[in-house]
Amino acid sequence: MEIVVVGSVALDSIHTPHASRERLLGGSASYFSLAARHLGSVGVVACVGDDFPSEHSTLLEARGIDLLGLARCTGATFCWEGEYSADLMQRRSLRTELGVFESFEPQIPSTYRHAQALFLANIDPELQLHVLEQLPGMPLVAVDTMNFWIEGCRALVEQVIARTHVLLVNDEEAELLTGISEVSRAAPQIRHMGPEVVVIKKGTHGAAALGPWGWLLFPALPLAEVEDTTGAGDSFAGGLVGYLASRSWRDREAFAEGLAVATAMASLVVESFGVTAIATDRREELISRCALLRDAMRFDAPAIP
Repeated sequence: MEIVVVGSVALDSIHTPHASRERLLGGSASYFSLAARHLGSVGVVACVGDDFPSEHSTLLEARGIDLLGLARCTGATFCWEGEYSADLMQRRSLRTELGVFESFEPQIPSTYRHAQALFLANIDPELQLHVLEQLPGMPLVAVDTMNFWIEGCRALVEQVIARTHVLLVNDEEAELLTGISEVSRAAPQIRHMGPEVVVIKKGTHGAAALGPWGWLLFPALPLAEVEDTTGAGDSFAGGLVGYLASRSWRDREAFAEGLAVATAMASLVVESFGVTAIATDRREELISRCALLRDAMRFDAPAIP
């Protein structure tokens, strides 16, 4: 097992201006694992209820994802329902029912303990710390968090961050952590909290990463059609961690390549509802989108007199 993800597996009901879908496979662990499995073997640690459709489990297993760490519990699966604005830039939660996820206590299978990378998705920082205790010495630990935890469990979030190699946050979360609105000033402050690399996710404006080698800046790929932006951040993380898990991730070039894969993966997932786009073989398209990014960013330094 190369990559372990600890997060949620959920049933999503999504409404956009153009269509609605009910009880889709969702959750951070689902999006991450379906993205990362293009690049390495993935094991999922999560929980579902006894109402979880068998076709969703079958899909994950058919894509080579190990579900030994997926607990089947008595009760209802975590459900989320949301609707998007006309431009798909704003999302409003209509219903959140935690179900069995409310009492989730992640237990790491012994076969996962020698993985090369761990991704702790957006879950309670107390649970993230519990997982870190079970997986000491992990070569790459990447962590996601959100404003809810930063505001409500600041001390625990800081404990997690101190044990993190790569932290993924958005602009708002970076400001909450530092009190600084400018990303260029906030990211160095976050690095002082522990992570070797801070990745700032900026949605349609791309991503930025600050590491020991300095800054890396990546634009988002231009898309003709966007159907559903659910799971874009977790798919981005899956592309990044999946690529870096088997490489010298501290190397600047390797990290830049990982950001390219992450950006390409995020561009794929938003073109269809739910996990549809990343649940199929998209290797050639990922390669072509990474090449498009390379070509779009390549230029010679101008000779300024």
